[in-house]
Amino acid sequence: MTNDASAEKHAPQIISRAAHTVSRKDISDSALKVLYRLHKAGFQAFLVGGCVRDALVGLHPKDFDVATDATPDEVRALFSNARLIGRRFRLAHVRFGREIIEVATFRAAAISKHDDVEHDDHGRIIRDNVYGTIEEDVWRRDFTCNALYYNIADFSIWDYVGGCQDIDERKIALIGEAGQRMREDPVRMLRAVRFAAKLDFRIADDVRRAMHEHVGLLTNVPAARLFDEFMKLFQSGYAEKTYRLLSEFGLFAEMFPATAQELKANPGYQEFILAALRNTDRRIASGKSITPMFLLGVFFWQPSLRLAAEHREKEHMSEAQALSLAAYELVGAQQKRISIPKRFTIPMREMLALQPRFEITRGKRALKLLEHRRFRAAYDFMILRSEVGQSDSELADFWTDVQKLSASDRANRLQVLKKPPQHGRRRRRRRRGKSTAGSS
Repeated sequence: MTNDASAEKHAPQIISRAAHTVSRKDISDSALKVLYRLHKAGFQAFLVGGCVRDALVGLHPKDFDVATDATPDEVRALFSNARLIGRRFRLAHVRFGREIIEVATFRAAAISKHDDVEHDDHGRIIRDNVYGTIEEDVWRRDFTCNALYYNIADFSIWDYVGGCQDIDERKIALIGEAGQRMREDPVRMLRAVRFAAKLDFRIADDVRRAMHEHVGLLTNVPAARLFDEFMKLFQSGYAEKTYRLLSEFGLFAEMFPATAQELKANPGYQEFILAALRNTDRRIASGKSITPMFLLGVFFWQPSLRLAAEHREKEHMSEAQALSLAAYELVGAQQKRISIPKRFTIPMREMLALQPRFEITRGKRALKLLEHRRFRAAYDFMILRSEVGQSDSELADFWTDVQKLSASDRANRLQVLKKPPQHGRRRRRRRRGKSTAGSS
């Protein structure tokens, strides 16, 4: 199998509507509008990628990508609600309220020095805007299970690369030579892990070998893009499986070097991480809200403790101050690998710095902790620590119970003494002395 678009064209296996399980009921109304309008205007219009794959394996598709022979400018001319985006890959976003349908023009391999394509020194594709046909486009996609095209013209599926068979065999396989595809885009290593975890598929042997060989290329990926991948990896409901696979291939160490270094020195730290990942997966499964701030705090907790202890030895500061400083320094170093927005790092540092304050269960400081804006996140973090034996279970019970009390009972429990009422200072009246004027 080759990904060279100049190779002879392959005829697809066309799977008729009666022979597959993808239904228009699985497709959002917005995606159908885009497909039908393109088709009516005389363009080819296909659903492609994860939405087709997920429908075939019985999952409910959420994101819908459209592939067409219409250029981005032609798409924009058809849809007043379309916006062109991207430098690396030029494509159109067609917006319907909060839903965005991504429309990409079929792409081909660059065959001329004048083509709009660029690679870095390691072979990573920086820009690729060479348009082609569907027969050429398929070789530009990464995994066989993501290279299935659902044709709105007759509701058939076009399969050029054996994607349907690999889905039946529950296998993650790359299109083309695995090493070359990893060099073109090292993020494919993370995508292989994400799909394997989500679909419970095995990773093909040649892909596994290429991942082990090219793991170091992940450092060439822009830090902002790696944050997007972090969110997809750990916020999709398969965080524990994902972490285990990332660790197996050495990818986790490339993403979070300080955490990986601490795991080597303190293997017991992994129990805390796994407990947090299971908790994240449970919350997603039950429809509860999650924030990457919490999981990032878990990854930085043990390294922060170690660094905070060093700071306290050298400088006179409280444990909370030392933790906040340590987390600040670790985040600064981490930004070289994964660019984490301040809206997550600042509350994470506050959450970690509050942990020592749970030891104080009496007085005004305890009451102020309950009123702190990060109390709930810090409390959940402390509860997780207690579950793995890092925090006193009686302390966890205390803070759980005190939240259920009324304001007056809470004050009594925390032994917050009320000050006696302060009366205004009475002004001493000046007594008038008897006048002696005129006396003799």
